[in-house]
Amino acid sequence: MKTLTLSALLCAMMALTRAAALPDAEDEPGTEGTAVQDTEAGNWTDSFTPGESHTDKRSVSCPSGWTAFNDRCFLYVPRSTSWAVAERNCMSMGGHLASVHNIQEYHQIQTLISSATHYQGLTWIGGSDGQQEYYWFWSDGTSFDFSQWCPGEPNNYLGHQNCAVVNHSDQKCWDDVWCDWQLPSVCVRNG
Repeated sequence: MKTLTLSALLCAMMALTRAAALPDAEDEPGTEGTAVQDTEAGNWTDSFTPGESHTDKRSVSCPSGWTAFNDRCFLYVPRSTSWAVAERNCMSMGGHLASVHNIQEYHQIQTLISSATHYQGLTWIGGSDGQQEYYWFWSDGTSFDFSQWCPGEPNNYLGHQNCAVVNHSDQKCWDDVWCDWQLPSVCVRNG
């Protein structure tokens, strides 16, 4: 019995120590309620500022730091990575890069980005045509039934532009870009 109690206490202490020592979380403005990477372990963790409420009580219950909208949970990830690394990070948190199914979801994603950064910069979403040019799909497997492409996009400029970003140009529409660009991202998961 003493061994079980000691093991439980040790696990609790390790969890509290790790949560208290999230690297870079205080160095980057606007990272409250966002995912940050533990560079030593290579793991991504949710960071949450006490007192913040990120869930819409009318829809779903989301993990701390995620925002509920349309029965799904969204999370802005400020770390700049390639599209593939961003997708893998979202998967490690039980989701995928965000799929967008209507204009309201797109505006919610833009609001999420703007709230975290005070700017609407280029950000990865889950759209890709990497398997076959001009056949776009969402990394979460949902139907690609909505898009907000900029005029003339997607255009695969100079070849191999296979990943979708939001907030392109002054029109804040979508563009296809090279997947190795280093950008922040938005994840989605079911509530």
